[in-house]
Amino acid sequence: MDELEEIRKKKIEQMKTDMGKTSAEVSSGPVEVTDSSIDGFVKDHQVAVIDCWAPWCGPCRMIAPIIESLSNELQGKVSFGKLNTDENQMTAMRQNIAAIPTLLVFKNGRLVDRIVGAIPKEQILRRIQKFM
Repeated sequence: MDELEEIRKKKIEQMKTDMGKTSAEVSSGPVEVTDSSIDGFVKDHQVAVIDCWAPWCGPCRMIAPIIESLSNELQGKVSFGKLNTDENQMTAMRQNIAAIPTLLVFKNGRLVDRIVGAIPKEQILRRIQKFM
């Protein structure tokens, strides 16, 4: 089992544990979203950023720690989700994801920005802050 798969399994176990807790009790960090849960996630959060990625994508793995860090830093202001485009192709097609990583920024349920590529944390933060 590779490192990414181990991290994914740990994250899934943590999410299962957190399901019975209130939002204040749940640890920070990006939430795994799927084709069936993305619309609800986006509507439930004033500002939501969805990281569209795939396990085989090197640049996606490069920005994963940045997304984790921003999720912790902006907790309570911006909600972060991760969408595996290999497993959730309907959303990838619906959102016209042509390259990964792609960050989809939603405000009040509406797509307001799209950040494509592995760019530095400061640039991602600047783009997101406009919508906070």
